[in-house]
Amino acid sequence: MNRRNFLAASSAAAAGALAVACAPATFAAEHAGSRIELDLTRHRFGVNYTPSHDWWFCWNDWNADPIQRDLDAITALGADHMRLMLIWPFFQPNPTWVSPAHLQRLDQLLTWMGERRLDALVTVFTGQLSGWFFLPSFNRLSDGFYADATMRSAQELFVHELARILAPHENIIGFDFGNELNTCWKAPVQQGDAWMGKMFELMNGVLPSGLHVNGVDHKPWFEVDTFSAPALAAARFPVMHCYPYWTGALKYGGAMDPPSVKLLAAMATLIRSFAGARQKPVWAGEFNTCIEELPEKGQGEWLEKAVLAAIDQGVSWFTYWDSHDVDRKFQFNPLEYSLGLLTNDGRVKDQGRVFRQLASAYGGKPVKFPSDSPPSPPTDRTLDGTWQWILNWLQWKTKGL
Repeated sequence: MNRRNFLAASSAAAAGALAVACAPATFAAEHAGSRIELDLTRHRFGVNYTPSHDWWFCWNDWNADPIQRDLDAITALGADHMRLMLIWPFFQPNPTWVSPAHLQRLDQLLTWMGERRLDALVTVFTGQLSGWFFLPSFNRLSDGFYADATMRSAQELFVHELARILAPHENIIGFDFGNELNTCWKAPVQQGDAWMGKMFELMNGVLPSGLHVNGVDHKPWFEVDTFSAPALAAARFPVMHCYPYWTGALKYGGAMDPPSVKLLAAMATLIRSFAGARQKPVWAGEFNTCIEELPEKGQGEWLEKAVLAAIDQGVSWFTYWDSHDVDRKFQFNPLEYSLGLLTNDGRVKDQGRVFRQLASAYGGKPVKFPSDSPPSPPTDRTLDGTWQWILNWLQWKTKGL
C-alpha cells in the first residue's frame, strides 16, 4: 500500500487515533483478562521500552510513578506489547544468587503492564545496551559465555528464577535471549548454534506457554557471526533488528530511498531465503533509522514508508526502538538521545503519531504473506555480498555498482 492510499484509508479516524487520552488498541483489548494467544499471522505493534526517568538504571532506583506514566503514554499510542531490558548484573550479581528485590520490581512492572493490556517480551542476558556494556562480575572472559560451566550454571539459575516470576502473569509473550548477544559475546557459529539450541530447550521447558526468541543484531543475517543464519531462520519466530545507519544502507542511497525505507522488507526476504519458506513469520524486533541528522518529521515519514513496505512483504510484528527519548543528563552516543516515539517529558513526536496511526489501521489484521518464493540465500556471506543480494532484490542501482 502506498503513502497516499494509507493516509486516505486512515484519515477519517485520524483525530481520535492521534489523541493521547484515547482508549487502548482494539487488538489489545480483545485478549485482556485471559492468557494471550501468540498468533504470528496477525499484525502486532509494540515498543522497546526506554524508561523516561533514570533510563534502565531505574531497576536500581525504583520509582513507580514515572514508570506508570510511561505505560499510560505507551498504551495511548496503541501499542499492545513491550520489550523489557533486564540488566543482567543488576539482577544476578553472583552466579548462585538472583536479587529478590529486582525480581519483585519485574513482577510489579508486569502487573502494571497487565492492567494496561500490554504484553511483555522479557530479555534475559542483557550485557550490552545502547552502546554500554553490563557484564556480570563472574563473566571474566567473553568467550566463556557459551561454553564455560560456571556461566552455564548461572544462566540456568537466572532463567529458572525469571520463569517463576513470569509464569503467574497472563500477559507474557516469552523470553528474548538478550539484547543482541553477538554484540557482547562472540563465538564460532557451531558453538553459538549449540548454545542456542540448549537455551531454547531450557526456556521451552520452564515456560512452555511462551514464545522465545533470539534477538540478534543484523550481523548474523549479513555475515558469519556467532549464530548461523539458517539456524536463526529455523526458529519459530525469527527476529530482525533493522537500522539503515548501522547496516550501511546509507552507502547505497538517501534516508528515503529503497535501501533504507525497504530495509525491513528486504531483511524479511533474506530471512525467508535462509528458512527456505516464503510464508515464514518474521518479527521486526527493533527498527529505527538511527540517522541523527534526520528531523522529527523525516523520522515519521520514514516510519510510515518502512512499515507499509514491510506489511506488503508480510512482516508480522513490529516493535519500534524505542518508546521514549533518553534523558541528556546521562552520557550516551548522541544518536541515542532522540530515538523515541515520545520525548523524555512525554510529548508525542511526529513518529509517535504515525505509529499510532499504523497500529490503529493494521493492529490485529491478518498478515498477507508473499506469494513468490524468496531467491536463494547470498553465496557471499560478507556485508558487501549481502548488500549486493539486497540491492538485486530491490532492483536498485547505485553509482559504481
